[in-house]
Amino acid sequence: MLAVAAVSQSTEDPLSGLVIGDQPEPELPDGWVLVDVEAAALNHHDLWSLKGVGLPADRLPMILGCDAVGRDPQGNEVLVHAVISSPGWSGDETLDPRRSLLSEVHLGTLAERVAVPARNLVPKPAGLSLEQAACLPTAWLTAYRMLFTNAAVHPGDTVLVQGAGGGVATAAIQLGAAAGLRVWATSRDQAKRDLARELGAEEAFEAGARLPARVDAVLETVGAATWSHSVNSLRPGGTIVISGATSGDAPPKAELTKIFFKQLRVIGSTMGTRTELERLANFVVTAGIQPRIDSVLALDEARAGFEKLASGEVGGKIVLLT
Repeated sequence: MLAVAAVSQSTEDPLSGLVIGDQPEPELPDGWVLVDVEAAALNHHDLWSLKGVGLPADRLPMILGCDAVGRDPQGNEVLVHAVISSPGWSGDETLDPRRSLLSEVHLGTLAERVAVPARNLVPKPAGLSLEQAACLPTAWLTAYRMLFTNAAVHPGDTVLVQGAGGGVATAAIQLGAAAGLRVWATSRDQAKRDLARELGAEEAFEAGARLPARVDAVLETVGAATWSHSVNSLRPGGTIVISGATSGDAPPKAELTKIFFKQLRVIGSTMGTRTELERLANFVVTAGIQPRIDSVLALDEARAGFEKLASGEVGGKIVLLT
């Protein structure tokens, strides 16, 4: 079957290990099913895998990809939930210490077919196009959990999204605006600030700018470069939810004094549950949200999508059609 795989890894030239071509069909363990993929989407997780982060070299070649929508063996259109829990695990699968994402231990979604546990399938709402549905299982699910589960914000609250333009940040802006939040965003890039406003942010500021008021919650994916600004932007008792650290995980100041004196909450957040993915898909439909799509390519054109993703010049999701 046609698939997009990592066959080698390099921090300096990650795309040198990217191969598009024939790969063996996935095996089906007990309780797993084969999904015919109709659309998939790229994530920075795929680039990290090509750099050797989170994917040991002894697992290569590995088919990449976490996001997918397709048809199950009965012909039903389904979303693929990418968090794979260990056998026998019950409860929130993101808390399973042995969990993995598709393309870390098990073959990923950038292929004509993908094998997943039957319990990981979510019905695709009729109101979602294939391209829209393919956007949701990773970046959008991460943003949904950050906002509504871990930040626990309410309509009328003010949320700061650091690093507008990334996949999680873009999703958070759209979800927050649709849920009645006042969303502010930051970016070093004027075009990305303009995009944030277009997607529903009330205002977008330069990175590190002094804000008009303290916020109820900060969604943090940038890490070291924005950490102090995130802490300083919160009202007493406010919440930082962190799901990534693209600029590094060692900020110059930990801001511990401000965190305890202002009684701030710092909450880590990783992906989301199957139930949250189902709620997210239904919310996107009922709220009339149009997930921002940067470009749509054929599966065999994946390299062009990876090149665009690696350049950082992306305003939304890159979707691949099989």
